[in-house]
Amino acid sequence: MTPADIRSHIEKLKIRGKELESALSAPDVYSDLVNFRRMSQELSKLDALFSNFDSWENALNSLAENQAMLSGETDPEMRELLETDIADLNQQSVDLEKKVQLALLPPDPNDAKNIIVGIKPAAGGDEAALFAGDLFRAYLHFAEKQGWKVEILDESATDLGGIKDVSFSLSGNEVFSRMKYESGVHRVQRVPATEASGRIHTSTITVAVMPEAEEVELDIKPEELRFDVFRSSGPGGQCVNTTDSAVRVTHIPTGLSVASQQEKSQHRNKEIALRILYARLLERKQEEEAQKQAASKRSQVGTGDRSERIRTYNYPQNRVTDHRFNVSSFDLPKVMEGELDLILEPIIQINCERQLEELRG
Repeated sequence: MTPADIRSHIEKLKIRGKELESALSAPDVYSDLVNFRRMSQELSKLDALFSNFDSWENALNSLAENQAMLSGETDPEMRELLETDIADLNQQSVDLEKKVQLALLPPDPNDAKNIIVGIKPAAGGDEAALFAGDLFRAYLHFAEKQGWKVEILDESATDLGGIKDVSFSLSGNEVFSRMKYESGVHRVQRVPATEASGRIHTSTITVAVMPEAEEVELDIKPEELRFDVFRSSGPGGQCVNTTDSAVRVTHIPTGLSVASQQEKSQHRNKEIALRILYARLLERKQEEEAQKQAASKRSQVGTGDRSERIRTYNYPQNRVTDHRFNVSSFDLPKVMEGELDLILEPIIQINCERQLEELRG
């Protein structure tokens, strides 16, 4: 993308920015909160883009001025100062141009959505369940650092403190755009707390990151849903087993089924089950649409297939490696304390650069 192309694109986006400002100042803007949130996030991104573009233009202008001054300067000290400034401005202009180009990439239509995350042990028994709990807590710490809202939708624990299954929602700014890289199989290599001989075990868990569905995205008729109620079991207090509060909802055309027994209220469990079911149906719909397109046009973050091994957490080597992008962090404890940007920032940068190369090609 040439500088002229960038400037032309920015001028078009400034028109869009004015349209958003006008729409957000309308008296009835709060009547549709979903649309209000989407427009607010779009305008916020545009404002950041315009700020970087202005900084880039200023850096280029200063660079041209200093280069012109240098060509006529004879004083050695002044030439040295100008050369230093020129080197700094060159680097600034390169960095800012990259930021602007990255911001001009076509957005993922899901990026502004809130998400539902599901974590389940795969291979490894108790150790897989324990690591599922560790990663769950890492996501909660990360969400707290990002200022996201967390809602536990369903959770089932093991006797040893691990996780059999957990579903939770995350809402806030750029939730999907960062967490979408987590979907897939996560592998852990470490000595389990239950292992007396000190042998390193390999276990796996699956993570599903699904954008929350909005009603307009799914055409589901009431007669396509079947609701079954049953008695809750497992942890949840003495009251949980005394009534038929658990709910299972099945989408008859696809056979997809979700059960919820987290809450004591049947109404609340029905709401949770529907949210998870709708997210799964949207995920399936988007996967089917993606498969209709050429493989070269599909997302660089991978297929999102739950069977795709995306990351390894190697405790003896203090290393986290993402296999899709060949990115590693050698500060595993910090990652597990919620410092996920140690691995996510380079992943996002590489993915954006790949998309830029595709546009140039």
